[in-house]
Amino acid sequence: MNAPAPDTPAATGGGRRVRAANASLATDAQAFVDSHREMGTTELFGITELCKEFGITLRALRFYEDKGLLAPRRVNGARVYTRRDRARLALIIRAKNIGSSLADIKRYLDLYGDQGEGRSQQLDYVIARTDAAIAELEQKRAEIEKTLAELRVINATCRGHLEARRATAGKRLEDGVN
Repeated sequence: MNAPAPDTPAATGGGRRVRAANASLATDAQAFVDSHREMGTTELFGITELCKEFGITLRALRFYEDKGLLAPRRVNGARVYTRRDRARLALIIRAKNIGSSLADIKRYLDLYGDQGEGRSQQLDYVIARTDAAIAELEQKRAEIEKTLAELRVINATCRGHLEARRATAGKRLEDGVN
């Protein structure tokens, strides 16, 4: 009699054993994360924890990984994030909220280096980037102020014309002229 193929459910004990093994791996990963926690501080984070904390989806977090912005460790196949990963995620989200592209965010994060050796370069980059953004926003504000002033003149002129028409129409009614 032939033995079942090694990868078939008959050989592995069925799908229940696979699910039990996967559940065990997830439990092991959570236990690993929990074991690296100090009182009052968290050194490692699970994917669900970070998603809840930052209000993002699992898909978004995995997308940032695919783009090279985050590089979590793997414990029994589960993603485990360090404080550094958490800080990087906070920066990614903050930068996205102010309109930075993923390429700019990656460039900024890559400047930091593994040990923080690029901190000065990072600061120079941020200064240049924010100077440019401030100048652009100030230019837009000047254009908005100019447009608002023009709209106010148009509005006041139209109100004056309407008031004059109503006054003329009211005078005609008083005089009995149609």
